[in-house]
Amino acid sequence: MSVALSTAAPSLFEDVACYGCGRPGGRAFIDAQDDLTGKAGTFHFVICETCGLAFQNPRVSLDHIRGFYDDDYIAHRKTNWGLLNAAFNRAMNQLDAAKDRIVSRYVGLNASSAVLDVGCGVGTFLQRLRQRYGAAVTGVDFKNLASYPALQGTEFHCGLFYEAALADRRFDLVTMWHFLEHDYDPLHSLRTAHRVLKRGGHLVIEVPRLDSFTFWLFRDRWPGLQAPQHTVLYDRTHLLQFMERAGLEVVDYLPYGAFPAYFYLFTGTAFLMLKGRGLNLKRAIYPYFLGRVLMAPVLAFEKHLNLAMQTVVCRRPQ
Repeated sequence: MSVALSTAAPSLFEDVACYGCGRPGGRAFIDAQDDLTGKAGTFHFVICETCGLAFQNPRVSLDHIRGFYDDDYIAHRKTNWGLLNAAFNRAMNQLDAAKDRIVSRYVGLNASSAVLDVGCGVGTFLQRLRQRYGAAVTGVDFKNLASYPALQGTEFHCGLFYEAALADRRFDLVTMWHFLEHDYDPLHSLRTAHRVLKRGGHLVIEVPRLDSFTFWLFRDRWPGLQAPQHTVLYDRTHLLQFMERAGLEVVDYLPYGAFPAYFYLFTGTAFLMLKGRGLNLKRAIYPYFLGRVLMAPVLAFEKHLNLAMQTVVCRRPQ
């Protein structure tokens, strides 16, 4: 299913109050398009005049946003990458391994561990934790992806995280890899994570970083805008404030993530050239991997350059 905004009814959109302080409206900040797929439409981000949070307003209503998570959506697509299938699969495995490395710095997983991944997508990260540590794994996603092979053996919940039937104090670890910027009620989700975590349990969150080099470089073509799926744009200050408001103890803040910042450097450059016409990922995969090799000397210092991502590690207090 796809949505053509040029002919869509006004009910597609809804006004939203600030996710941080509840103030309605907001002053104009930046406009964005669906640069990745080229679907029609311009989406507006505002800055809250009380707390300074950047968010999409108006936003596509919850009933209509499903159309933007169709088979063209990058996290769900089943593209045949041709000769580069092996390289693509290796890159996905490296992403899951990078997530595992971040988690392992703070949480020792084993066969008695219970793990929840919110916005789990096709489930390969949970599959890795199940196979490597024997952990009991659970996933939640807005789209029903239960038929994907990697989710076999995973307890899967389809729908909104804060509506999922999950028991209190059940999980040792909750992860949100590029979920919170999509959320329609992020504080509710964070408080739900607090509720389902065991005392002393950890929450790991990765999101794009608004106050980053790539936003400064690409502005309205910044891949982190990802309109209309992204509802909130977090800088470091606001991300940490949200953790504290949810009653979570911040353990560590990392100016990088598991997701490679190079993806933003590559796609941001492409978006500037294409100007909303959409990126053919199957064609782009060859120059993508070539550019990654050429930029390897710079990317070796990614953790120190504030290029695009940020990760916050929290704990539910004892």
